[in-house]
Amino acid sequence: MTGTTGTNGTTGTTDKNATPGTPGTPDAASRDVIVVGAGPTGLLLAGDLATAGIPVTLVEKRPHRTSNLSRAFVLHARTLEQLDARGLADELESKGQTLDRLRLFSRLTVDLTTLPSRFNHLLVLPQYEVERALERRAVEAGVRFAYETEVTGLVQDADGVTLRVRAATEAEGAGRGPGELRAAYVVGTDGMRSAVREAVGLPFPGRSAIRSVVLADVRLAEEPETLLTVNAVGDAFAFLAPFGDGYYRVIGWDRRRNVADDAPLGLDEVKEITRLALGRDYGMHGARWMSRFHSDERQAPAYRVGRVFLAGDAAHVHTPAGGQGMNTGLQDAANLSWKLAATLNGHAHTDLLDTYQSERHPVGKSVLRSSGGLVRLAMANRPWTLAARTLLTTFLDHARPARTRMLGQITGIGYSYPSPRGAHPLTGRRVPDVALRDGRLYEALRGGRFVLITPSDAPTSPDPDPRKDRLTVASWASDRRTTLLIRPDGYAAWAAESPTAEETEAALTAAMGRD
Repeated sequence: MTGTTGTNGTTGTTDKNATPGTPGTPDAASRDVIVVGAGPTGLLLAGDLATAGIPVTLVEKRPHRTSNLSRAFVLHARTLEQLDARGLADELESKGQTLDRLRLFSRLTVDLTTLPSRFNHLLVLPQYEVERALERRAVEAGVRFAYETEVTGLVQDADGVTLRVRAATEAEGAGRGPGELRAAYVVGTDGMRSAVREAVGLPFPGRSAIRSVVLADVRLAEEPETLLTVNAVGDAFAFLAPFGDGYYRVIGWDRRRNVADDAPLGLDEVKEITRLALGRDYGMHGARWMSRFHSDERQAPAYRVGRVFLAGDAAHVHTPAGGQGMNTGLQDAANLSWKLAATLNGHAHTDLLDTYQSERHPVGKSVLRSSGGLVRLAMANRPWTLAARTLLTTFLDHARPARTRMLGQITGIGYSYPSPRGAHPLTGRRVPDVALRDGRLYEALRGGRFVLITPSDAPTSPDPDPRKDRLTVASWASDRRTTLLIRPDGYAAWAAESPTAEETEAALTAAMGRD
């Protein structure tokens, strides 16, 4: 297949046997992707694919969001790096508030300023602000949105996926036939009760870890002393975070009160849980929203079934401890998007898509363990569990390597991906925002590009690289001698010390194809 450019300016592949048709309809699925679920994970994924020239339809059961309801409030360092690679991090930082220290178990303070990242802090920002920025980017890239459209089933074949849908209204520009959509691949980012996961028959094993958690958005008469307020005492846990509009999100749990999610909830109950956990209720009043939910720990055994993928909460859910839910989903999307784009644009073999499972499933499993462990330690109430928590916090307070590893897991910067036997030690590792002679790495990654960093005195090729539309060649700002190829998601694809031109070309071909 050779690259072609269509009238809309997007790069595609030529297939002389293809039947012309409108993107999204059954006769034009050769390069289309359908993303189901317009939360942060789906929006980032769809925006990445559209930026790479892939026709994308984003299907969402809900109407277009109009409220300020939000579950997630924290962006971690690795997620901010991914957003930086999309030109969004600085904008979001300007809308949120940063926190450079974490207080765990009332006795362990973790200094985030030691993180080896440009974003050596937490960003406290409601999820809806992240969604707004990602939605704007997706719209600008050309993503087609189909709101109020529910998935009712799907059928796969050798060439694509037919998604059965039921629409409340005919979404403008969706370009779909009645009752179905057709695409080369489908990605379910539609949450814990994923219709896509159910349609492919994947189980979702796990358990309910915390029952009858209360949520409330309230005003406070007294301002908390810290940006994030969290503590657990005995059977009670509470968390406070600001929206930035005068309201605060309260999350609370009383182990002794185990009722159904639909049981009535009043502000007095929220106040009581908060007083038990935090010592006072800060004069809560004026609740604009209250609800109950239960927190599960679950993970799908596979993130891919044929031409169907899962990401975010459709693939894994865990307790809110550590604020890792939205962050893990966004990083799923960053891993999968460039691989789908490379495959559909004819630059990579479909085997590349298998690495989504091998790279992201272990991360999801690790997040399940770490978030679950934090909750169990926070809610320790028996003598032996309290003693274990004291020992652990004392150990972490004095053992810097263990504290660094824990912080790397919570913030996402500590995860690496498998590398071939005998590969350079940097292969598969996250690459920080290193300084380049003409800028910095995460600016060079924008647009879904690979980046090849060479020594500053490395000779340049006399011939233009046929991959120049997908590859940025840069030089170290320092005298470093390593040649490093970075994937679009910011992980090292290959590295070598003083390689020959032939070795570098072989590495580029292996990672990117020839054209």
